[in-house]
Order: sequence, then structure tokens, then C-alpha cells
Amino acid sequence: MSIHQILTNALNNAISALFQQDISPSMIQFQKTRKEFEGDVTLVVFPFVKISKMGPEQTGEAIGNYLKEHVDQVEAFNVVKGFLNLSISNDYWLNFFKEANSNVNFGFQPADSKPRVMVEYASPNTNKPLHLGHLRNIFLGYSVSEILKANGHSVTKVQIINDRGIHICKSMVAWQKFGNGETPESSGLKGDKLVGKYYVIFDKKYKEEQKELIANGATEEEAAQKAPIMMEAQEMLRQWEAKNPEVYKLWETMNAWVYKGFDATYQTMGVDFDKLYYESDTYLLGRDEVRNGLANGHFFQKEDGSIWVDLTDQGLDQKALLRKDGTAMYITQDIGTAILRFRDFPDTAYQIYTVGNEQEYHFKVLFKVLKKLGFEQGENCYHLSYGMVELPEGKMKSREGTVVDADDIMAEMKNVAQEVAEEQGKLEGLSADEKGDVYHHIGMSALKYFLLKVDPTKNMLFNPKESIDFAGNTGPFIQYTYVRTKAISRKFQENFGELKLADIDASILCKLELSLIQKIYDFPNVLNDAAREYNPSLIANYTYELVKEFNSFYHDYPILREENEGLRSFRVTLSSKVGRVVEQGMGLLGISMVERM
Repeated sequence: MSIHQILTNALNNAISALFQQDISPSMIQFQKTRKEFEGDVTLVVFPFVKISKMGPEQTGEAIGNYLKEHVDQVEAFNVVKGFLNLSISNDYWLNFFKEANSNVNFGFQPADSKPRVMVEYASPNTNKPLHLGHLRNIFLGYSVSEILKANGHSVTKVQIINDRGIHICKSMVAWQKFGNGETPESSGLKGDKLVGKYYVIFDKKYKEEQKELIANGATEEEAAQKAPIMMEAQEMLRQWEAKNPEVYKLWETMNAWVYKGFDATYQTMGVDFDKLYYESDTYLLGRDEVRNGLANGHFFQKEDGSIWVDLTDQGLDQKALLRKDGTAMYITQDIGTAILRFRDFPDTAYQIYTVGNEQEYHFKVLFKVLKKLGFEQGENCYHLSYGMVELPEGKMKSREGTVVDADDIMAEMKNVAQEVAEEQGKLEGLSADEKGDVYHHIGMSALKYFLLKVDPTKNMLFNPKESIDFAGNTGPFIQYTYVRTKAISRKFQENFGELKLADIDASILCKLELSLIQKIYDFPNVLNDAAREYNPSLIANYTYELVKEFNSFYHDYPILREENEGLRSFRVTLSSKVGRVVEQGMGLLGISMVERM
């Protein structure tokens, strides 16, 4: 039983015995004792003052005396204002560690013991390659999926590929006009990068045409609407929706180039999906549902033929659902996709959409529209909103070609990891392929950790050099500590044989050893909080604090040089368990650990 459960049970008895009152669970607030005070667990006393009819200090003293007398695990206490600091016995912490050490999946809940959750992430457009902003999205969605699985949920990882619409028609028109039959094979470019190239070309030509129209007397609005290349793209979209054979074939060809490029990028990232959805398959369902909603009085139609929903009575606004020419909008396919997912996975408790915070209003509308259409599951949808990633140079813009390509940045991270590793010279004896694998994993750990250690709701600045630092709050620093724990275990086995946890007297445990055990004790609670808040940064920063604690212990106390055999065995076992928890924590971030670096 956890110490918090033991104390909770005892506290109920204490309040009943001392003050003849019952208490609600919400009144019990435990915290980790602050480092400047003596103790391990702190009880907030203020909620009990009205019951005790005494001051906070006197109430704390009364409760503390009761717990010390009736709870074997409580060795001492002190009261600081309205906070009761409890010192837990070494015996409890040692016994806890023995149990945790014997549990390979310590902190994890049984698989599929909780309802199914669907997590959407990535969801790229097929008019450009993945970029730095996608990396935060993908790593966040994948990590949240792994965290939810660790908490017992059955998880379905999905993406919606935005493979139709004006954006892809822009690339198609530009390729038709300026491509001269260029292909990934003829150019040597990945398919997604080739298509992205023509998206940038379209924007350049579009701006040139607007500038010319304005020079000839058109307003900016007129120029934006009447630019010939934009009108061609809009006409191509209409032809695509009409299934014009020539347009449809070009669309299939260019999308196939992009999909092949995406697959290569996902493989490098180390992420996967359980099911793919395509906007080209879902927008028609969404369009039909919008028309049904109009027929049933849920929506209204304007004089120009466009269909809208009025959500002003729910604190929102009026929102267009279909254009005046009948073509689908961004929200149209989202409606169809959500409904298709409800049908495909009827046991899904809720859907999580991993999308940037600029789309917060969009998802508020989407969830309300789903409910208006009779899909109560709309209430069980959640927008996992996250802040933007910027560079020191400023915000990225895809159409202007100022994005940081995902493939490029992953390759750069691998190269930097290689430079650092070669400087340290610790990979002698490994083959070129083995070294390359180590460089890849170190580089990806730097990238993923840097993007996930920040609270998802916050905007962030990405600094590649800072992310690869081997001495800060970084993936490589954590990797290095993990490698150290593995080296300790190997050296022990080489010199002393099989590792077995020896029985030792709990009284000989030092403060740092107890602190490490308590840090391990916190892991299940951190994992639970991360799942509840959809926040991998809690796992990332917990793991960093754990390795910092371990490194303090490693530097202050001999492990393999300890003469007491039992204590030496314990310390190596503790090191090994720290390594295991670090591996679990980093695994929840989608980071693979290396054995050497």
C-alpha cells in the first residue's frame, strides 16, 4: 500500500478520534515536503481548522501526535504554520523499493483496462513536406498516445490526411504550368519536397500577378480574387470534385509522390498510426450531413446558396459549413471524419485532436455541430491545443518557403550528435552501422525531448545547439546517465557475478539513496497526472529530475567500490532501477535509449 493511502486511512481515523467529525476526500491534501524542511510528506492542515476549532499549528500538532502514535511508518513530524511535515521510516522506503524493483512494469496500469481513446496527430496537407511545426504535433500526439496506453487505455492512433482542396490544387496548377514533367526520379527530390517546391512557386507567381493587377488599377481584394493563377486553381478544384479524369489522375500521381515521402519521414521519426483517414473520402460524408442538417432545421442557407450554422446562443458565432458553389470547407471534412470514426470505432470513449492553438475556435464549433447533428459523442471530443514553434529568425511560412524541413532538421541533429560523440571518442569498437544507429538515436532524443519538455500550451523557441547539450536539461544528458547505469550493472556482473538484491538494514541508507527511492515512488503519480492533463512535459521533467538526483548520488558515494557487499549490491540494484524508470519515461516520449555513447 502506498504511503499516501496509509496516511489517508489513518487521517480519517485521526479526525474522527480527535474531533468527532468525518471528512471528505477533497479535504485531504498531501504535498512533497519542501527541501528546506525536515520530512517526506506534508499535509495541508488548513482544511481541518474549522473542525478542530483550534489554530493551524495546534491542529497540526494534534494530528501529528496521533499519526506518530498510530502509524508505524511515521517516525517524526514537525509543524510549520499550517503544514504538517511527516518523516517516513527508512523501513517503509526500503520495503517499497523491493516491491517496485520486482515489478518490471512498475507504474504502468494493465493493458486495455480502461476505455478506448482515439488520438489524432500529424494530419498533414499533401502540398508540402513535413516541417518543424509538424514535429511538435507528431511527437506530442504520439507521446500522449503512449502515456494513455501506459495508464491502461486502449488507444487508436490516427491521422487525417488533407489530400484535397485549394492547397493541393495550387501545387498541381504550378506543376502543370512550370514543371516540364519533373518527377521525384528525374529531380532526385523526395516526392513531398517536389510537390512543396511547386506550392512555393505558385505563391510567387500569385503575388506577381496580384502586383500587376494592382498596378493596373485593381484593389487588393480584386487582385486577390482575379489573379489568373488563383482562378485556375479554383477551377481545378471544381473539376476535381466533378471527377474530371485528367485532373483526378494528376491528383493521384502527385499525392502518391507525397505519401512515399511522408512514409520515409515517419520511419525516421519512429512514429506510426493504426488507421489513416483521407479528406477525399470524408468530405462527401461531411457535405451530405451538412445538407441533412439543413433539411432538419439545424442550419440555415444564405441567399448566395452557402450553408451556415448559428451558434450565437452558445457563445460562439455563425459559421459557414458549405460554400455558395457547394464545395466543401475545412470543417466539412472534419464533420465527415469524426462521424466515420464514430462508426468505425463505436467503443471509443473520446477523441483527442492534436492541433495548434490557432484552431481553438474551429474545434469549439466542430464539437457543437456534431452534437446538433445528433452525435452525442461530440461532447467527448477534446482539442489538444499546443503553442507554435518558432526559430530565432521568427515564424515559419510554408508558402514562402521559410519553413525548417523535418527531414533536414532530423539529419542535422544526427550530424551534431556524431560530432559530439566523435569528440568524446567512446564508440571505439563499433561498426559504422552501429555508430550510425547511436548517432540517430542521440539526435532524435535531443529533438524529441527538447520539443516535449515544454508545456504543450506554451509557444516555444527551438534551438538545435541547445537541444544537443550533454550537460543540461536535454535528451543527450538523460541518455548519458542511462548509459552510466547500464555500465555500472555490466561492470558489477563482470567483477562480482549475478546481481541480487541483498537484505540490508534500512538504517544504513543515506539521504541521497532515500531521495532516489522517493523519486521512483513518484513515478506512477507523475504518469497519472501526465495522462489526465495530456502533458508529456511532466514525464520529461520528472525524468530529468530523476537523473539529476542519481548523478548527485553517483558522484558522492562509491557504488562498485563499496566494501560492504550487501550495500554494494543494493546500490547497483538502485542504479539499475533508476535506469529502468528512465528508460520507461523516455519511452513514453517516443525516445529509444542507447547502450553506449
